[in-house]
Amino acid sequence: MKAAAQRVAPGSWGAHRTIGAAVRGARPGALITVQAGTYIESVVLDKDVSLVAKGEVRLVAARGPAVTVHAGRAELRGFVLSGTAPREAAVLLRGGEPVLRDCEITGGRVEVTGAAAPLLTGCSVLRTEGAALWLTGTSRTTLEGLTVGGCDGDGLVAGDEARAELTDAVLDGVTGRGVVLTAGAHVTLTRCEIRGSGGAAVFAEGHAGATLRECRLHGTGGPGVWLRGTAGRGTADDNPVRESDPHPQSRGSALPRGVEPRTTRGTQGVRLRGCEIFRTAGAGVLADGGSAVLLDACHVHHTSGAAVLVTAQAAAELTAVRAVDCEDTALVVSGSGTVTAHDSTFARTAANGLYAVDEADVSLTGCTVRDTAYSALHLGGGARARVRGCTVTDSAEYGMRVTERAELLADDCEVTGAELAGVSVEGGDAALRGCRISGTREGVRLRTSHRPLLADCEITGTAETGVRIGRDTGARLENVTITASGTAGLLLEEGSTAVVDGGAIRDTAGSGIVVRAGARPRMHGTTVASAAKNGLFVEEGGEGRYEDCRFTGSRFPAVYAGARSRVLLRRCTVDGTEQDLLRDEEAEVTAEDCRVEGVSEPVLPTLAPAGERERRTAVPAVAHAAGPAGGAAGGGARDQDASGDDAGQAGEKLAALHVELDRLVGLDGVKRDVVTLTKLMQMVTIRQAAGLSAPPLNRHLVFAGNPGTGKTTVARLYGGFLAALGLLSRGHLVEADRGDLVGEYVGHTAPRTTAVFRRALGGVLFIDEAYSLVPQGNQMDFGAEAVSTLVKLMEDHRDEVVVIVAGYPGGMNRLLESNAGLASRFTRTLRFEDYSSAELVRIVEHQADSHEYTVVPETTEALHGYFETLPRGEQFGNGRSARQVFQLMTERHAQRVAELCLSTADLAAAGPELLTALLPADLPPGEAS
Repeated sequence: MKAAAQRVAPGSWGAHRTIGAAVRGARPGALITVQAGTYIESVVLDKDVSLVAKGEVRLVAARGPAVTVHAGRAELRGFVLSGTAPREAAVLLRGGEPVLRDCEITGGRVEVTGAAAPLLTGCSVLRTEGAALWLTGTSRTTLEGLTVGGCDGDGLVAGDEARAELTDAVLDGVTGRGVVLTAGAHVTLTRCEIRGSGGAAVFAEGHAGATLRECRLHGTGGPGVWLRGTAGRGTADDNPVRESDPHPQSRGSALPRGVEPRTTRGTQGVRLRGCEIFRTAGAGVLADGGSAVLLDACHVHHTSGAAVLVTAQAAAELTAVRAVDCEDTALVVSGSGTVTAHDSTFARTAANGLYAVDEADVSLTGCTVRDTAYSALHLGGGARARVRGCTVTDSAEYGMRVTERAELLADDCEVTGAELAGVSVEGGDAALRGCRISGTREGVRLRTSHRPLLADCEITGTAETGVRIGRDTGARLENVTITASGTAGLLLEEGSTAVVDGGAIRDTAGSGIVVRAGARPRMHGTTVASAAKNGLFVEEGGEGRYEDCRFTGSRFPAVYAGARSRVLLRRCTVDGTEQDLLRDEEAEVTAEDCRVEGVSEPVLPTLAPAGERERRTAVPAVAHAAGPAGGAAGGGARDQDASGDDAGQAGEKLAALHVELDRLVGLDGVKRDVVTLTKLMQMVTIRQAAGLSAPPLNRHLVFAGNPGTGKTTVARLYGGFLAALGLLSRGHLVEADRGDLVGEYVGHTAPRTTAVFRRALGGVLFIDEAYSLVPQGNQMDFGAEAVSTLVKLMEDHRDEVVVIVAGYPGGMNRLLESNAGLASRFTRTLRFEDYSSAELVRIVEHQADSHEYTVVPETTEALHGYFETLPRGEQFGNGRSARQVFQLMTERHAQRVAELCLSTADLAAAGPELLTALLPADLPPGEAS
């Protein structure tokens, strides 16, 4: 039976005088009409009734909220609902599924709590304080066509597990933030506009999340979107905010096969699709803490701060985003923030296009960066960027700049119009594959302790140098083409060591290749054509080895060798020039199997060594050999540090290294092994000098022994021996452990291992406690990935590096058994025995001598007794323990001498013997006295 209609009309016969009376008398489902007027009462609804205003009906709260809903499907239509306390609720919805249509709420907020599921359509909330809408509990609120204005505070605040959907809403001029989300709340905004807020348009923290579709956020007094998450991160697919991702993660060729870029999850995160964010005070989007944000087809512009700022442990994914016209950098990533961007544009910035520092991780695919006031891409700190298929144009500084410890992996990118260098590496590391650089002042500028890689790249039309390899910098160029540079095509500065394989240098306005003093390039199969000056210009004191190269069409002599330069040309071709070689009388040029065409009086053929001279000049050439094969297939030894040494100098170095080895205390078996290996290496060089093939040789070693037994020192000496023999280019030692090689998430380990390995090229990679790469009982550990990556790198660079793995004997056996490829590459083990008590005493005596102390005979005897009784458990450090004992003795000696002299009030009167002699009393407390 249909409920009877009720009418509220004070003074009318048969009508209710108050709304409350009508509600109390109505049956469920009743329709209550309310005559125009002002009603001062507080209405409580807990049943299914509909209240319809006839004319302007103003309901003013008598106390508390004007309307409170506890249950049912109550509906209010066309009311003005006024609270009396702007910071309290004017409408309180505690339960049920109430509906408010075309209502105006003023003088207090709308509060939704409990399990209420209200619908507000065509409503406005005006002149409130604190918050216009307050959503808590497990409520589910739907807001259609909402208007919020004149609010002194935040617009909408949602907490707990509240949910809300806003469609076609306008939040205008709130003095606080537009939308505030905390705890586990989630809000969806569709075609909404938030303008003129005093703080962020959208602020989310904790586990809160939001989805924004086709929204406009502008004129804010803070960021457009500010996220401050706290939870950890997993994969992006675990993010409940994600709908579907039509853009899978890129898998650039710069990454190891099968390894994907790092993906992220915030908590719930925030997703923006088709939104516009502009004229914000601060960043357009700010992601902090452990938050996650996804931007799809968004336009962020005219921000006073960065368009997108990702910091701390936050993560962002950008697809088809336009971040332009900002007063700062378009994209900033700091802390350990992670950003993946696809098909996005970063342009017209007052600073950088991308600025990544600290431990940031960035992946850009198919993006455009242009018209930047600073460098288009700047990497600093330990940041890492993978850039694939991107276009970088019109930078007022550098196209891509890598500094400090940062790493750049660029694949198939185009860089044009940079006012300085297209790519500049200053202390960091970079690998560029298939990149094209044109119209810049310099093409590529490298100055770093790492060994950057350029492969299959093209550098065209630079105003100055095509590729500049800076002082003391090692680099590798593979099939690189340099065309129409304004000065030199390839410039190698003082002390640089470049390996150049293939490629071409054409139409340079200066010399094709310029080699400065102390530079030691190794070039193979490179063509230098149509240079306006020399094809190859080696300055005074420059060096280098050039094999299977062609120098054609240069206007000046094809090759120039300055005073005291040392140049080896092997199987090279010179044609199309009037003169093949011009050299200073103090230059040393050796030409082997070279061919000269079209030159009336060639010089190079006359330099071919013969007889005894041929055998004598072949010995220094061995010092440049890439490895046992002696050919170009090697690599690391092409930039041999000792390329200028003759046989006598190499012998002096070997003798000095033998003396240093002999001075080591103990280690008799290890010393014999190192000497044996050295003799074997010498035989390799002698056989190569005689034109014979090298015997099979595996230079990688296992050092098995307890801590403090001299493993690192011997590794350093081993590298020195190989460098002196010409089998390593530098012989330097790079120390690493598990923490340097193994990452914290999928896809991080292989790049970290590769970066450490590349620093060791030309020298020795010493991995201490290597067994920790394969912890017992953990089959899912990332250490296995480090081992696999290491095996592949050792194969790819077998003649460029020596790897030594070190640790406890038992642990080392487990390591080698974990990977067949690893075991086959480590066939020789050097065993470092623990030091005896007598040897420990000798180490202390050596330390004393080095620091100008004397160990008297009584102290020597006491030391022997001390070490005999010293426990040799896990804390025992062998040589390290001996050095610690010496340090403690010097401290106790200083205290003893000071007390003695102070008692006589004459510290300055202490004689040399008192100041230097270590007595038994100076031994630290222990088992012996």
